[in-house]
Order: sequence, then structure tokens, then C-alpha cells
Amino acid sequence: MMSNMDQCTMAFAGLCQAVKLIQEIARDGDTNSTHLHNTLQAILVTNPEDAVEVYGSVQNLTLGYKVLINQLTDQQQKDTELMRYIFGIIMLERKLSRKNQVLSNLASRIDQVHRQLQHFQITDPQVLANLASIYSDIISPLGPRVMISGRQNYIQNNLNQNKIRALLLSTMRSAVLWRQLGGKRRQLIFRKNEMISHAKKRLTECL
Repeated sequence: MMSNMDQCTMAFAGLCQAVKLIQEIARDGDTNSTHLHNTLQAILVTNPEDAVEVYGSVQNLTLGYKVLINQLTDQQQKDTELMRYIFGIIMLERKLSRKNQVLSNLASRIDQVHRQLQHFQITDPQVLANLASIYSDIISPLGPRVMISGRQNYIQNNLNQNKIRALLLSTMRSAVLWRQLGGKRRQLIFRKNEMISHAKKRLTECL
């Protein structure tokens, strides 16, 4: 059974994985379809028993754990753009957590996605458009917006825009879970070694 800090690390890895996929789409025009599917699935799990239930398995977060280790380790591998995204998302989630009506609207819209998934896969363009609209309608107005950098021809592509917004919705799911498990920004400084240790342990299990 995972300790609370282990689960907290898992939630942060989920956040890291989603922002990495956003970066790949914005920079390269595409991302790994399996990673995309697994990361978006987390949006649908709204009443979990634990963090593992949200992400399905540790294996589904191998990329996220790797990103977490790179971002929290004091070395050249740290990506300041990714950290800008992460801190922006954490700020947005704090605003969301204070607005009960917005949270209720969010839950209602996610229920609609569940019904849509009776007919389509979560990576189907119609579902991606629905997830993207949830982010645009409910989360984005809370402000300030998370500004995504990349190549304009990729960012301006309609399908890519929907993928990015859907993944931003997934980042919010992980940020909510991280806070619920006691996650705070100061942990990224004062408890980062503990988080790195948990991440490395989980990655070893995936080998």
C-alpha cells in the first residue's frame, strides 16, 4: 500500500506527464498516443479510493516520473518552461478549489463525457473537442491563463488545440488530487529529495 507521500508524488507525476505531452504537441506537432490516452483517462476518475485508481497503474506514469525526477533534480536537465506551466496550473487549481459552483459545473460536464465514451474513444476528435471546451468554458476563465509556447503552425492547428486544452484539463485533475493529498509548493523545495526517491522506486518497478 502506498504511503501518503508516495501517492502525493504520483499525483505530481501525473501533472508532470500532462505538461510534457502539451509541450511535445506544441513543439513537435504530436505526442505518443498511448501516453495521451492514459493521461486523459485520469479526468474521468472523480471519486477514487487512492491515487493509483486515478492513473490506472504506475506503468501509465513512467514518463511523468521521469519528468518529475529531471525537474526536481539540481542539474541541467531542468526545463524552466515546464515549471512555468506547472506553477501556472497550481495557481489555477487554487482558484478552482474555492468556487463550489464551478466545481459542480465541472462535475456535470465530465458526466457528459462519460456518456459520450459509450460511443467513442477518449482520443476521438469529438471527445477531445468536448474535453477542450470544458477547459475553455470552466477553467480558463478563472485566470490567469497558462500560455503555451511552441511552433505557431502546430499551436494553431485545431486538433492540436483541442489536445492541448484536453491535457490542460488533465493537469487540473492531477493538481486537484495533489492538493487533496497535502501537496504544497514548498514540498517541491523542502521535500523534493523524498519525492525523487519515491519516483525512482516506482520507475524501478516498471523495468
